[in-house]
Amino acid sequence: MISRLETMVLSGADLPVTVVRRQIASAVDVVVHLSRFRDSARRVAEIAEVKGVKDGEVQLSTLFRFEERDEVHGRIVGQLERVEPLHNLNKLKHAGLLRELRA
Repeated sequence: MISRLETMVLSGADLPVTVVRRQIASAVDVVVHLSRFRDSARRVAEIAEVKGVKDGEVQLSTLFRFEERDEVHGRIVGQLERVEPLHNLNKLKHAGLLRELRA
């Protein structure tokens, strides 16, 4: 998911890959991955939290993933299902949103 972002940065700048990955990990908090499904509709396929860089790779934690349930009249039916909780709550806390989310 992050490799496309890395490729775009590397095509415009002469930087080491490790530097680009660290910059991405420090600048991006959450990634919303849209995908085209076999019924030609675009949907949110995954929402992931960027946790940082470990062993030179950007670490992602999947928060929600689209799960297909059925197909009705040629359209895919499904829903986003929670996979893991959000790990880094600092920005939400500073914005005053943490209390609202826990309620």
